[in-house]
Amino acid sequence: MWLFKVFTVIYFTACAAQDSHTVSMFGHVSPTNPLPSSTEATTVYEPPLPSLQLRSRWSDVFPSEKVEFSCYVTGSADWTFTWYRNTQRVQGPNVSLTADGSTLTITAATQTHHGSYSCKAHHKTKRFTTKSSNSIELTVYANKPKPTLTRSSNFDKMFPGESITFTCRVDVPSGWVYLWYHKRTDDIQATTDNTYTIASLDHPDNGQYHCKAKRGKYPFYTEESDTTALQVSDPPKPSLELLSSWPDVFESETVELSCEVDSPDWTITWYRNEEELQEDVQLDAVDSFLNITSITQAYEGGYACKAQLQSRRVSSGFSNHVNITVYENTPKPTVNKVPGFNPMYVGETVNLNCKVDVSSGWKYQWFRDGIELPATTDTHSISLALAGQGKYWCKATRGEFISTDFSEEIQQDVHEIPIPSLKLITPWSDIFLTESVKLNCGMNGSPDWIYTWYKNRQEVQVDKVASVDSNGATLSIRSASAERAGQYNCKGHLNDRSVNSSFSSGLTLTVYKEKPGITLTQDPEYKVMFPGESVSFSCHVNDSFGWTYKWYKDKNQLIASGSKYSLNSVNTSNRGAYACQAKRGMGQAFLTDFSQTLRLEVEGKQPKPLMTQQPDVDKVYTGESVSFECTVELSSGWAAYQWYKDGTQLPINTSSFNIRDSNLTNGGTFDCVAIRDKTMYNTQHSDGRILRVSEIPVPSLKLITPWFDVFPNESVTFNCGMDGSADWKYMWFKDGKLVQEDNTASFDSDAASLSISSASASHQGQYSCSGKLKSRTVSSVFSEGLTLDVYDTKPRVTLMQNPIDHVMHTGDSVFFSCHINVSSGWEYLWFKDGRALGESGNNHTIRSVVRTNTGSYKCQAQRGRDTVFSSDQSQAVRLDIEERPQADIILLTGWSEVFSTDSLVLRCGVHVKQWNYTWFREGQLINLPPSEKHTITPQNDPEQSVFTCQGIRTGRPSYSRSSDSFKTKNLLLKRRVLLSISGCIFFGIIAVFLGCIVLRVIRKPADGEEKPEEAELFLTMAQLMDRDDTACPMVQYITDAELNASSKEADENGTICSETTPLPITSMEDQVVSSEIQDATEKNGGLISFR
Repeated sequence: MWLFKVFTVIYFTACAAQDSHTVSMFGHVSPTNPLPSSTEATTVYEPPLPSLQLRSRWSDVFPSEKVEFSCYVTGSADWTFTWYRNTQRVQGPNVSLTADGSTLTITAATQTHHGSYSCKAHHKTKRFTTKSSNSIELTVYANKPKPTLTRSSNFDKMFPGESITFTCRVDVPSGWVYLWYHKRTDDIQATTDNTYTIASLDHPDNGQYHCKAKRGKYPFYTEESDTTALQVSDPPKPSLELLSSWPDVFESETVELSCEVDSPDWTITWYRNEEELQEDVQLDAVDSFLNITSITQAYEGGYACKAQLQSRRVSSGFSNHVNITVYENTPKPTVNKVPGFNPMYVGETVNLNCKVDVSSGWKYQWFRDGIELPATTDTHSISLALAGQGKYWCKATRGEFISTDFSEEIQQDVHEIPIPSLKLITPWSDIFLTESVKLNCGMNGSPDWIYTWYKNRQEVQVDKVASVDSNGATLSIRSASAERAGQYNCKGHLNDRSVNSSFSSGLTLTVYKEKPGITLTQDPEYKVMFPGESVSFSCHVNDSFGWTYKWYKDKNQLIASGSKYSLNSVNTSNRGAYACQAKRGMGQAFLTDFSQTLRLEVEGKQPKPLMTQQPDVDKVYTGESVSFECTVELSSGWAAYQWYKDGTQLPINTSSFNIRDSNLTNGGTFDCVAIRDKTMYNTQHSDGRILRVSEIPVPSLKLITPWFDVFPNESVTFNCGMDGSADWKYMWFKDGKLVQEDNTASFDSDAASLSISSASASHQGQYSCSGKLKSRTVSSVFSEGLTLDVYDTKPRVTLMQNPIDHVMHTGDSVFFSCHINVSSGWEYLWFKDGRALGESGNNHTIRSVVRTNTGSYKCQAQRGRDTVFSSDQSQAVRLDIEERPQADIILLTGWSEVFSTDSLVLRCGVHVKQWNYTWFREGQLINLPPSEKHTITPQNDPEQSVFTCQGIRTGRPSYSRSSDSFKTKNLLLKRRVLLSISGCIFFGIIAVFLGCIVLRVIRKPADGEEKPEEAELFLTMAQLMDRDDTACPMVQYITDAELNASSKEADENGTICSETTPLPITSMEDQVVSSEIQDATEKNGGLISFR
């Protein structure tokens, strides 16, 4: 590119030299000398004026629209054209021209294209330019237009059959075609008219409407207009309401109707039998109300109304219909009563009904024996009393003037209700379970009554036990039970009527909850008898009297009577179950249940007592209490006992024998004999029981935890044992005081183990234990003591780092050591930034650190298995890892030194100072003293290798990272080739420049050469423009503005060739340029050719 610029400068320098000759020649033309005679015949050619035409249909456009202009010269096609906007030449994006420039197309207009457009024509062969054409103003709006949508009717609701017109307006009215949309999806036929009319609306026309416009062959669309909502609804249906109380009326009554419509703008029209009502003195129609005063039968019929919207000629359909019936005469009411019985009893209710068969809205008047009653409804309910007896009738009224005749009379008589009488048919009132009883109720012998029975004022329900006869007069209870007891009454009531008598007098029936209790007793009460003893049984019923008894042995009846049965000398044949039973009554006698059964056992041999020992053990310990008890399992009544030790009777006669404080001398064999209290019957001797007495053993204490010195919160476990026996439980002591279980000290099930879950200074001391039998009050002496030491605080953990530098560099190794100075059995945990590391042991080594090893390190010690004791974490050791400095290689040999030397100088550097440097070739250390620079020559690097370097020093870090590799292969050769090419180019430019200068010199004329007198042949441009008879046809079309414009264009293009450009003329000789001149004249004359 830079070569091209150099050649351009040289070319235009030569061009400027040529133009200087031309200007000099024009400069020597004398303005006073006349032109040759041949120019006098020259005619002036007037160039045609081009015509500018807008090929688009409009001159006001919007962004992105396409615009076309056409420029032409009538009758000739030998022209090219130049375009101007606001006198500035048209250029820029979105602008295109045809090949001859006759058509200007703006493909996507923007506001930068706004302005006045014109064109000029340039002849293709004659090289002259016309004046500017006519101008056309192009207006470009900033934004797309947005149409405005209006409608001919702005009512919220439109009704079917109405018409509406929508109008779509665009502010720039030029060539638009309008597009209409319904409900955003339904396209309506496009039209050039900006209105859209719906002549007769219907429900499908509901919805949102909007429009937009387009124009042009390649359509340009406006934005969419705002939407407008069209709602098409049916006209409201009027609601007709009868304001009068009834639709069937009598002549002279008034009827009032109301017709309601939701909107206030509607007017009402009234119809009877679907014919419009005409004005009438009886009809009063005001707004939505219709009053018919003093109605007659002529006004009877079905009434309806319609609503009209006069301003829009809309009418609703018929409202609902109301039928009006008009009667000529008032009716006579009818009267009846429910129920129709006569007479009736006090307390009964009778309903008197007065009915008018026609119309409604009646009010009623009631009369008894000519006196008006306060009732006003059609039904008059009376709760009868004696005073309510008499004759009743009624009449009906409505409004102020309508009244019926009196009804017929109806008679009502009233009597008092009689009281029933109650009798007990069964002879007694206290009965037992399953006995039967009968009661009777009567009402003066009248058969019309039905009876109801009550117990304790609750109605008796008929079931399988309680029954009544056909009219309920007799109540039979065939099997009494406890719930049948109570006070009985009865009431009578007439069938199908609400007449109920009062309660009869009460009768109390006592029913025992159970059958009578029968008691069987035995004397003596021994369960087991022995041969020769006597026994008697007695039977007794606790309630009532008149009982007889039955006796049974093993459910077989005995031949005996009376309440007592005796056996004077029993033997084994009398063994069995004895019971009795009582009965009373005749016919179906009532029997009690059987008494309880008493079992009489008769043994055939002498009993042997059982002796027991407490505690029931083979061995007791000195100091224990021992008791013996003598019992006879058979029967009872054993009151006296005899005790023996080693065959010698002891002075004891009770059933038990106690040794309170045993010793070794209490050992021996014990037995006993029992004696019955009433018969003095002796048992055999019991089996003997041997008593052994021994001394109490001493417990053994062990420490299960492996260490005797513990720390706060650490756990400790002791164990206490007694000869391997599981019959003991234990108590623990510290410094002679009993250890109590609490939050930290706990025992197992027998307290054989003492566990301290969290040791503290209070747990320090000497521990001992003692044993106690679980089921007896035997306690051992104390075991030997074990001393437990508890430190005041947790052990201190020390974390050490080697090396001790807190800042390390990537690749360094670091060693951590965790140490605790007391006790033993420790395991170690390691942490980094609070997170556990998967390390164990008291050492943690990082062989080669990386940046991720940066953090705060701690360690912690722990020991124990089930309950782990942990020390506090050590102090934190902060380790910061920094990136090891990077060494960089820089080439110090410059491009200009390539021709003067064969060596390359490399420099190694680290961004921080105070470094020495070592050099490597192909990864091998170069055996040279450390140096910042390294020189590469063909002698020391004949193969042109890869070099790296590394910084070293005595401080930290002691070495840097190796530099990136530097490759020297073919480097010198590439430099020399590049410089050779650059030199060739440079010298070629110089040669071209010198050639131009030589060319200019050799084209100058010689100093002594004659110059033809041509100075007067040519005029300057100013002189030619001042003359009217100039032979040059282009003079009239060359203006100062165009010359200046050409100069400006030349300046922009980098040329210096211009009439007004001063040339560097240094001498008078340089101002004269000779050339060979040949005269040549065209047929028209006036144009002189020169070279």
